[in-house]
Amino acid sequence: MRMLTTARGDLPLPAFLPDATRGVLRLLDAEDVRQCGTQALMVNALHLSSHPGGSVVAKLGGIHRFMGWSGPIASDSGGFQVLSLITQSESLGSLSDRGFTYRLARGQTKKTLTPEKCIRLQLRLGSDILFCLDECTHPDSDRDRRRTSVERTVRWARECKAALTRALGEPNVSRRSGCQSRHCLPPRLFAVIQGGDDPDLRRECAERLIEIGFDGYGYGGWPIDKGGALSEMVACVAQLAPRELPRHALGIGKPENVVRCVELGYDLFDCTLPTRDARHGRLYVFDGPPDTLNFRADFYHCHYAEDEKHTRDGRPVDETCPCLCCRRYSRAYVRHLFAIHEPLAGRLATIHNLTFYARLMERLRGSATRPCTPGLYSGSTGTF
Repeated sequence: MRMLTTARGDLPLPAFLPDATRGVLRLLDAEDVRQCGTQALMVNALHLSSHPGGSVVAKLGGIHRFMGWSGPIASDSGGFQVLSLITQSESLGSLSDRGFTYRLARGQTKKTLTPEKCIRLQLRLGSDILFCLDECTHPDSDRDRRRTSVERTVRWARECKAALTRALGEPNVSRRSGCQSRHCLPPRLFAVIQGGDDPDLRRECAERLIEIGFDGYGYGGWPIDKGGALSEMVACVAQLAPRELPRHALGIGKPENVVRCVELGYDLFDCTLPTRDARHGRLYVFDGPPDTLNFRADFYHCHYAEDEKHTRDGRPVDETCPCLCCRRYSRAYVRHLFAIHEPLAGRLATIHNLTFYARLMERLRGSATRPCTPGLYSGSTGTF
């Protein structure tokens, strides 16, 4: 089994990291999340810098202690969120070769997000996996715009690595970032491969980032094409990124897309989909015990908790699922909770969906359908 070694333990791969964007998975506490089988989380550095603030988190012992989570945590740089803001309205910010200038809402004081500040913020949080600041482009952007994006992404990645090297040379940086071990490992730094739907730009971006050298590489950009399928660039980036290093499929979370990306060679995933769907009564159910499933065919379906047909259904949502929702409660009861707008409905549904993803990843870690790179994924072991 492949592992990603971090200061907070070894993370078995492939792994799905639910998005605890603001330092919380909505409706759940850290113990709930752990009981689901989740082993690592993704937070957003930009949102946490806004509230409660990176300095507050650092003063209280780092993001792990702050949110009561002992496992690995990755942090998104926040660049995509800033870019989304300033795309909506020029009054909210601007973009230059130096970085981003932004305000999260009209009337607020403008702030800057540069590669240096991006790394410093993630270190204050105490994240185990850091992401370089990058510039994503809209799928409709022309080649000149995508070319500029690649240039900035590579430049910022180089500056992020230099900023991390400088910071790790400073005294007490481990203590300030919340690490409690005498043998703390430095955080892993991942770069993001951009280039839009241009394979030549993707290749150039990957080659230049690999030359700089990082601990892992992420797919950057829009992973879903206009037809709703995985973009061809997802497979392209999987082939371009070093196969001996972890590859992160940023923002990819639909179960069938996760399976396909694992086959392509991706190791890490994060997405808001399972928790957001849960709050809207959309629960994932395997079409049989996970260890017997053929991932080449449909392997799950969605249970719509609010459907009237569940009113008198005494069965659990998934008879094979060990989660709290399925162990103790019926479909009828879950529907009742949604009907009366009881927050417990969202909690039980979220617990179920996270358990589904944990079971899916466990199955994929042992799946014979996984390898597309002989000898690296099939029956071999490795530690990054």
